This record gives sequence, C-alpha cells and structure tokens, in this order.
Amino acid sequence: MTADERPDQYLDGYAEILADASSTGRRLTRDELDSRRELGARAAASGHGWRVLVREHLAVGRAARPSGADPDSVLSVIAQALDAFADGYERAQRLVIRQEEAARREFIDDVLHGGGDSGHLAARAERFGLRLSRLHAVAVAEGPVKYDETDPVPRQVEEALFGRFENRRILFTTKDGRMVCIAPGDQSDVLTHFAKRAHAATDGGQVAIGRPREGVVGIGHSYEEALNALDVAQRMGYDDPVLHAVDLLVFPVLARDRQALVDLVRSTLSPLEQARGGAQPLLATLAAYFDTGCVAAETARRLNLSVRALTYRLDRIHTLTGANPADPAQRYTLQTAVIGARLLNWPTRPL
Repeated sequence: MTADERPDQYLDGYAEILADASSTGRRLTRDELDSRRELGARAAASGHGWRVLVREHLAVGRAARPSGADPDSVLSVIAQALDAFADGYERAQRLVIRQEEAARREFIDDVLHGGGDSGHLAARAERFGLRLSRLHAVAVAEGPVKYDETDPVPRQVEEALFGRFENRRILFTTKDGRMVCIAPGDQSDVLTHFAKRAHAATDGGQVAIGRPREGVVGIGHSYEEALNALDVAQRMGYDDPVLHAVDLLVFPVLARDRQALVDLVRSTLSPLEQARGGAQPLLATLAAYFDTGCVAAETARRLNLSVRALTYRLDRIHTLTGANPADPAQRYTLQTAVIGARLLNWPTRPL
C-alpha cells in the first residue's frame, strides 16, 4: 500500500483535536466537525472500508489521549469526531451510489436501444457484469400497475433473483413501468426463475422472453421481441404467465404489412357485419373454433352452446363469407383473417 492509500491520512488533525478537547472537556467546534466530515467524504470516495477507518480512530484515540484526562471526556470527543466523520462518509457513499445507479441505468438504456458506440459500450459492459461478445436474452415482466426500482415488487423480485444467482452476470432494472432482466443466452434458468418470481410478485402478471441474440444490437432485438410478445398477448387475449417470443413470431410477420392485413380482414370477414348482432359473435365463434383445433364439441362447450347451435353459426359464416370453416382448403384464409382481426382489434376499431 502506498502512502496515498494509507487510511491514517484521513485522520489529519484528529490527534490534536482529541488532545485539546478532552483535556478541557469542551465539545468540538463547527470547524472541527466540518473537517471530520470532509475527511470522511474523501475516505469514502477513495474506497476505504469503514471498519479499518474506525480501528484507526480508536488506535489514535488510545495513543493521543492526554494523561489524566477524564475517560468520559475522551470517549465523548471520539464519539463526536467519529459521528461527524461517519456523516461525511455516508453522504459521499450515497452520492457514489446515486452516480453509479445513474450510470447503470444509462448503460442499460443504451444497450436495450442500441445507442452509443459499440466499442465504448463493450468497455462499459464489463463494469456492469456483461460480456457483449456472448449471446444474451431479455425477459420483460408486466404487472397490473407500473413499477420503478424503489417499489416493493421489483425489489422483492430483484432480491430473489440475486439471492439465487449472486455470481451470475445478469442485469435487472425497471423501464417504462416494467421489470427487465438481461441474462446470458445459455442460462435459461435465470430467466425462468425471474419469470416465476415476477409472475408471483405481480399477482399474475405476464412475462415475455426474447430470443438469445449476440452483441449490443442483439440485446436490443431480444428486448423488442419480448415487448412485442406482450403486445401480441394482449391483442390476442393470451393469458399464459410466460410467453416465449419464438412461439409468437408469426404475429409480427403478419402485422409487418399492415395494409395487406387490413385488406385480408376486410375482404374475408367484413361480410360478417351483415349478421344479426354484428360481426363480433361470429368472429368469437371462429376464434374459439380454431383455438380448439376445429373440434366442434369442445368449441360448443367453451361458448356455452349446443353443438347444433354451433353448427348453425358455422353454416352462417360459410353463407356470409363464402368460406367454409370446416373445409381444410378454405380454413387457412379464415384463420389468418381471424388472427389479423385480433391484431387490428377489429371490429371494435374500424379498419
């Protein structure tokens, strides 16, 4: 350890203050207290441990106490000096923590959105426990309310996550009211545990997991995939607690050409609006029919209908649209149009 690194340099003037104040029994002056606070702040900023600094204060206190001084007076001076020193030390630590947290959040934002120079991001990544040359995946948890990192729910999830995976290279944060976890792509157990804890802590919220991707851009893509999966689940009425983006890739593909999707829904399903009660009941019938794998009995049970009533509805759809839901050759167009209607929120939202 060099002279500049020695902790006793942060006790400058302490022996003189102790000797003078304890011999007279006086309290420390404002200037003396301010000098202790300043030294405490400098010690914290230099990274010195609190226990070492306390031991140094006690050692100097034993060596510098005047002979014949009242022990209570000596202890009072040591307590005042240490209290002021601790005040400066803790203030500086809080400032460092706030600065570190701001830097961490800025880094995560840059990574999630692919901002900044990739080389600079890679250098910063090591500081926060990521190796950007590896594959990473992003999981996003959404609850009934928006969260920030000071809320009990994210803190509970974070404690559970790092309590189990303390030595893993993972990042946790909140963004836009959601909880976000970034983990190496070959450590699916981390994101699975995150999903389980987040679902429980949010009383049934949903978690979406993006595909493992490489590099800074890859993390951003995985994050966008997770967000898109949550959006698709909301539009499609999926209530699965955990969504995997890889299982929902067909929906972004369909939505990518919105005009083509609008044309498909309009040309295929708009005739349903001629039905008594509008298009919604027949559209719901088609959705349930396709969701059950076109099993009439199960579809009827889900819709609280008799099989005969379901058959009537399917025949009515056939008459209006010209496409038979029970015909495999015609079913694909209808099913794709139904998916498109869900994505476009039709007929609630006009095309």
